Amino acid sequence: MTGAAGALAAEWIGPARTALLIIDMQVDFAAPHGAMGRAGADLTTVPAALAAARRLATSARAAGVAVIFVRLETTPGTNSPAWAERRHRLGEAAGEGGFCRVGETGADFVGPRPTPGETVIGKRRYSGFFATDLESRLAAGGIDTLVVCGLTTECCVAATARDAFERDYHVFLAADACAAYEPSLHAAALKSLALNCAILV
Repeated sequence: MTGAAGALAAEWIGPARTALLIIDMQVDFAAPHGAMGRAGADLTTVPAALAAARRLATSARAAGVAVIFVRLETTPGTNSPAWAERRHRLGEAAGEGGFCRVGETGADFVGPRPTPGETVIGKRRYSGFFATDLESRLAAGGIDTLVVCGLTTECCVAATARDAFERDYHVFLAADACAAYEPSLHAAALKSLALNCAILV
């Protein structure tokens, strides 16, 4: 892998201390019949990101890198009052449903999928670290380096990458294995993350 600064030093991503985090590659965010697709989101760039993430997961497994899937899992009881109020203040309809409801198709993985024994982290907010055991699992595995990819670049990927950096992980972002519904958002998120907390690869 190479980034803007050139070839990465081999010791920067040691397989024994690295995990690949695959964020929110789920039906509701990535498939035409999912919630975002039905809402009219532009999914044009999503298939290429899913394919890149599949290749990345295959390579990671072959190299002995831990592959961790982080996904949104919601129920009516986990709905955020702040989120609902924000929508209300913006004049948006609150809606009856939610994204990635537990037990429903919208929460299913698309693109890369976990293999037996791989870790799956369920989250209720943007960051994979918020109110989850992700950090303790990484610590138990001796992980200090993260390669992050997923959906969407400016939202859950960015939130997780920033939280990881704040917790002193070495953060690499697989830019081609991420996507947003607007190219400008994807580009801006990559620029911001590269400036502040991640090395793009």
